[in-house]
Amino acid sequence: MITIIEGLPEGVLGADATGEITADDYRQVLVPAIEKALSGGGKLRMVYRLGPDYQGMQGDAMWQDAKLGASHLKSFDRVAVVTDVDWIAHAIKAFSWMIPGEAKVYPNAEYDDAVAWLTN
Repeated sequence: MITIIEGLPEGVLGADATGEITADDYRQVLVPAIEKALSGGGKLRMVYRLGPDYQGMQGDAMWQDAKLGASHLKSFDRVAVVTDVDWIAHAIKAFSWMIPGEAKVYPNAEYDDAVAWLTN
Protein backbone atom coordinates (compact mmCIF):
# COMPACT_ATOMS: atom_id res chain seq x y z
CA MET A 1 0.00 0.00 0.00
CA ILE A 2 1.16 3.53 -0.75
CA THR A 3 -0.02 6.40 1.42
CA ILE A 4 0.82 10.08 1.10
CA ILE A 5 2.79 11.55 4.02
CA GLU A 6 1.08 14.60 5.47
CA GLY A 7 2.73 17.61 7.14
CA LEU A 8 5.88 17.85 5.03
CA PRO A 9 7.44 21.22 4.18
CA GLU A 10 6.01 23.07 1.20
CA GLY A 11 7.35 21.75 -2.08
CA VAL A 12 8.04 18.24 -0.72
CA LEU A 13 5.83 15.28 -1.58
CA GLY A 14 6.13 12.17 0.55
CA ALA A 15 4.95 8.61 0.07
CA ASP A 16 5.04 5.67 2.46
CA ALA A 17 5.22 2.14 1.07
CA THR A 18 4.01 -0.64 3.34
CA GLY A 19 3.10 -4.22 2.66
CA GLU A 20 3.09 -5.26 -0.99
CA ILE A 21 2.81 -2.47 -3.56
CA THR A 22 0.35 -2.94 -6.43
CA ALA A 23 -0.25 -1.16 -9.72
CA ASP A 24 -3.44 0.27 -8.23
CA ASP A 25 -1.35 1.93 -5.50
CA TYR A 26 0.45 3.81 -8.26
CA ARG A 27 -2.64 4.58 -10.33
CA GLN A 28 -4.92 5.58 -7.46
CA VAL A 29 -2.52 7.20 -4.97
CA LEU A 30 0.97 8.08 -6.20
CA VAL A 31 0.31 9.24 -9.76
CA PRO A 32 -2.53 11.62 -8.76
CA ALA A 33 -0.40 13.06 -5.93
CA ILE A 34 2.52 13.67 -8.28
CA GLU A 35 0.25 15.19 -10.94
CA LYS A 36 -1.28 17.52 -8.33
CA ALA A 37 2.15 18.53 -7.00
CA LEU A 38 3.35 19.31 -10.52
CA SER A 39 0.21 21.20 -11.57
CA GLY A 40 1.68 24.53 -10.47
CA GLY A 41 4.77 24.07 -12.62
CA GLY A 42 8.29 23.66 -11.39
CA LYS A 43 10.14 20.59 -10.27
CA LEU A 44 9.24 18.09 -7.59
CA ARG A 45 11.14 17.09 -4.48
CA MET A 46 10.01 13.75 -3.11
CA VAL A 47 10.69 11.44 -0.21
CA TYR A 48 9.76 7.79 -0.76
CA ARG A 49 9.88 5.77 2.46
CA LEU A 50 9.91 1.98 2.40
CA GLY A 51 9.44 1.19 6.05
CA PRO A 52 9.94 -2.03 7.99
CA ASP A 53 6.52 -3.32 6.82
CA TYR A 54 7.52 -3.06 3.14
CA GLN A 55 7.19 -6.48 1.44
CA GLY A 56 7.98 -5.67 -2.18
CA MET A 57 6.25 -4.80 -5.43
CA GLN A 58 4.06 -6.85 -7.69
CA GLY A 59 5.26 -7.07 -11.29
CA ASP A 60 2.54 -4.75 -12.55
CA ALA A 61 3.56 -2.19 -9.91
CA MET A 62 7.13 -2.25 -11.25
CA TRP A 63 5.71 -1.49 -14.69
CA GLN A 64 3.72 1.45 -13.28
CA ASP A 65 6.88 2.71 -11.57
CA ALA A 66 8.80 2.59 -14.84
CA LYS A 67 5.98 4.36 -16.70
CA LEU A 68 5.79 7.03 -14.01
CA GLY A 69 9.52 7.71 -14.26
CA ALA A 70 9.43 7.84 -18.05
CA SER A 71 6.45 10.18 -18.19
CA HIS A 72 8.03 12.62 -15.70
CA LEU A 73 11.65 12.36 -16.74
CA LYS A 74 12.46 16.02 -16.14
CA SER A 75 9.93 16.70 -13.38
CA PHE A 76 12.04 15.68 -10.39
CA ASP A 77 14.59 17.94 -8.74
CA ARG A 78 15.50 15.66 -5.82
CA VAL A 79 14.35 12.25 -4.64
CA ALA A 80 15.19 10.80 -1.23
CA VAL A 81 14.59 7.07 -0.85
CA VAL A 82 14.37 6.03 2.79
CA THR A 83 14.81 2.30 3.36
CA ASP A 84 16.61 -0.36 5.33
CA VAL A 85 16.18 -2.87 2.48
CA ASP A 86 19.80 -3.42 1.43
CA TRP A 87 19.23 -4.47 -2.17
CA ILE A 88 17.03 -1.41 -2.83
CA ALA A 89 19.57 0.95 -1.27
CA HIS A 90 22.36 -0.59 -3.36
CA ALA A 91 20.27 -0.48 -6.54
CA ILE A 92 19.39 3.21 -6.03
CA LYS A 93 23.04 4.05 -5.43
CA ALA A 94 24.20 2.05 -8.44
CA PHE A 95 21.59 3.42 -10.82
CA SER A 96 21.15 6.95 -9.44
CA TRP A 97 22.67 8.29 -12.64
CA MET A 98 19.51 7.04 -14.41
CA ILE A 99 17.16 8.84 -12.01
CA PRO A 100 16.18 12.33 -13.12
CA GLY A 101 17.53 15.00 -10.77
CA GLU A 102 19.49 14.15 -7.65
CA ALA A 103 18.79 10.98 -5.69
CA LYS A 104 20.01 9.92 -2.26
CA VAL A 105 19.34 6.92 -0.06
CA TYR A 106 18.86 7.17 3.69
CA PRO A 107 18.23 4.47 6.31
CA ASN A 108 14.86 4.64 8.07
CA ALA A 109 16.51 6.06 11.21
CA GLU A 110 17.59 9.12 9.16
CA TYR A 111 14.16 10.00 7.72
CA ASP A 112 14.36 13.54 9.17
CA ASP A 113 17.75 14.03 7.50
CA ALA A 114 16.24 12.98 4.16
CA VAL A 115 13.45 15.55 4.49
CA ALA A 116 16.00 18.22 5.52
CA TRP A 117 18.09 17.45 2.41
CA LEU A 118 15.03 17.91 0.23
CA THR A 119 14.33 21.36 1.67
CA ASN A 120 17.88 22.71 1.26
